[in-house]
Amino acid sequence: MSVAASRSDAILDRLLYIHPKGIDLKLERIERLLAELGHPELQMPPVFHVAGTNGKGSTCAFLRAMLEANGKRVHVYTSPHLVRFNERIRIAGTLIGDEEFAGVLEECERVNDGKEITFFEILMCAAFLAFSRHPADALVLEVGLGGRYDATNVIANPLMTVITPIGLDHAEFLGTNIASIAAEKAGIVKRGVPLVVGNQDDVPRDVIVRRADALNAPVFVYGQDFFCHSEHGRMTYQDERGLLDLPLPKLIGQHQIENAATAIAALRHAGPGWAVDRAIETGLRKVEWPARLQRLTKGPLIALAPRDAEVWLDGGHNPHGAAAVSRALADLEERSPKPLYLICGMLKTKDARGFLEPFGGLARHVTTVQIDGEPASRGAGELYDAARAVGLNATPADDLEDAMMQVDAWARAHPGDPAPRILICGSLYLAGRVLAENS
Repeated sequence: MSVAASRSDAILDRLLYIHPKGIDLKLERIERLLAELGHPELQMPPVFHVAGTNGKGSTCAFLRAMLEANGKRVHVYTSPHLVRFNERIRIAGTLIGDEEFAGVLEECERVNDGKEITFFEILMCAAFLAFSRHPADALVLEVGLGGRYDATNVIANPLMTVITPIGLDHAEFLGTNIASIAAEKAGIVKRGVPLVVGNQDDVPRDVIVRRADALNAPVFVYGQDFFCHSEHGRMTYQDERGLLDLPLPKLIGQHQIENAATAIAALRHAGPGWAVDRAIETGLRKVEWPARLQRLTKGPLIALAPRDAEVWLDGGHNPHGAAAVSRALADLEERSPKPLYLICGMLKTKDARGFLEPFGGLARHVTTVQIDGEPASRGAGELYDAARAVGLNATPADDLEDAMMQVDAWARAHPGDPAPRILICGSLYLAGRVLAENS
């Protein structure tokens, strides 16, 4: 690790100690610090502001890929990171360097001067400070939690707002029913600013559209104003401007086709010059978004897998996300039948039964693990109980290596079967550990 990387990590550790990783949804603290920093949030390029429960990170990845294919310089803020905090901040196409990251963190810490603020708010201020010092044509800005009081919502006049599919998650902060969660997400809608709404159930869609109507925000809704489907290995997108015949996205699954369509709609309704057909095609082919049904092909963990096994990694962690992933794997099973084994680790705050239930009838076996180094992780035994409760065969494992060796043993017990398909799933924290340890 470089000296600059060690310095930025040390600063993050110090900030995390001084300003705990708690969540306190209000904007007064970040607004105060941004004012003391000279309002860097007012020096942003046009902003695509993206909220939602599932698919918002993938939609941001599609936006970035399509904009960059159109020759645009794009700042990007996404969260959480998988391996290092630098992943959250991309400046004009490149992850923020360790030296600059350390510098903006120290500047924010110095200006804040010990006043009350959360860790995530000071991190957001550092990102805005970095973005303000580099020219770019667009900023793709992902909401961290909720919308109305998320630290990103200090952007008063974005070019475009986007709300991807909403499901039950973070109930302790956003509410225990889908309508209240949708109302929080709809807090990013701004008066007169266009809004694209991804594929939603009826209740969240109606909540969001009512909010947009109240603010005279032009709204474009999946399934009403724009459509997509896949056929014969191609993706078709259609809206009032016409039809696009496109390649399938590099990211797999019907949910990624819908996320791609949401990104396309955002570009096509953002104004002249943002949507170029050729750039949309290139973006679909080149998009990258780690730990979203990512195929792993090498590394020490893969060396422990059964011979010729497919190993996939996904960081989805709520029932809505699990349903999307299970549908994608069911499609894979239909095209190329293989027994499915899950290796699953989850946080205590997540609905383990709700997450695992969509894999009933699809997964042969679940091996459960505790996420190494994560205090909020469920124990392997607790997660085993959840898997058994929804009717899945399961066994606990000591760690990822033990889990993969268990899968290998299960596969060897069925010598007549095709090589298995293995999904490591349940948490972005687990996905980060896999990517860090399996590089």
